[in-house]
Amino acid sequence: MSRVERDGLQVDQALAAFIEEQALPDSGVDAAAFWAGFSALIHEFGPDNRALLERRETLQQQIDAWHVSHQGQPVDAAAYTAFLREIGYLVPEGPDFDLQTATTDPEFATTPGPQLVVPIMNARFALNAANARWGSLYDALYGTDALGDLPAGSGYDPARGARVVAWAKAHLDEVVPLADGSWADLTDVSTARLADPSQYVGRSADGRETLYRRNGLHIRVVVDADHPIGKGDPAHIADVICEAAVSSIMDCEDSVAAVDAEDKVLAYANWLGLMRGDLSEEVTKGGTTFTRALNPDLEFIAPDGSSVTL
Repeated sequence: MSRVERDGLQVDQALAAFIEEQALPDSGVDAAAFWAGFSALIHEFGPDNRALLERRETLQQQIDAWHVSHQGQPVDAAAYTAFLREIGYLVPEGPDFDLQTATTDPEFATTPGPQLVVPIMNARFALNAANARWGSLYDALYGTDALGDLPAGSGYDPARGARVVAWAKAHLDEVVPLADGSWADLTDVSTARLADPSQYVGRSADGRETLYRRNGLHIRVVVDADHPIGKGDPAHIADVICEAAVSSIMDCEDSVAAVDAEDKVLAYANWLGLMRGDLSEEVTKGGTTFTRALNPDLEFIAPDGSSVTL
């Protein structure tokens, strides 16, 4: 492992190169200033951190010794609790406190949506998780047992497809109800009148997608008369796309093992690519190779003519 000196620190060469050549450019942070600040933090808090690690080790040794000395004896919860308080592992409860956060993304603060956990060291998985912000309701219903059974055979089953469409439109009746009638009877999405007009968010510039909102989550109704599903639908609805995994935890996969500079650089580089929007990965499936990247933002035109970006 080759190292380079940076402001009194011995830094892995690959990590230093990543920081200086990939992370810092366009950040507004000068490399010299970064290393000076980082070195100051390490030297200021390094002794405290080492002392805390030594304290943890001492506590662990005391706890191990207690269990060895009481091996084979009935568990005495009161005595064990008193021992943990004596060695300082348990401390008195402090006063009540209030903690507030600011500038938190709505996906974490207010939007009631599901979340994925994914290893960030695998770019393909990370991209899949980010792109899972949107999911086809038709595909989910057809390919799983959500309808009560799994699809049979390898080809398309028109009867199952009809069940999927019927279920999805009944769902739209429930979450985005029309002022009168049912989505199953609708022949033109552009003329649909909602029971709650505020649920209408906008329409794509090409008119193919109409956007609705329910409880902070969005639903896209896709119209395509040339689509295999849309061409046989009274309103030419080809799909219903729902806001699905609104956030993702990008995990260092195994934080105990992902400690080498090579592992860290991979994790940091994938995260940087997600933040910049340029992360991509070559994927091979069934003998075909393609590039997986972040899906682009979605643009809609609101009723007042303004732009809505998701």
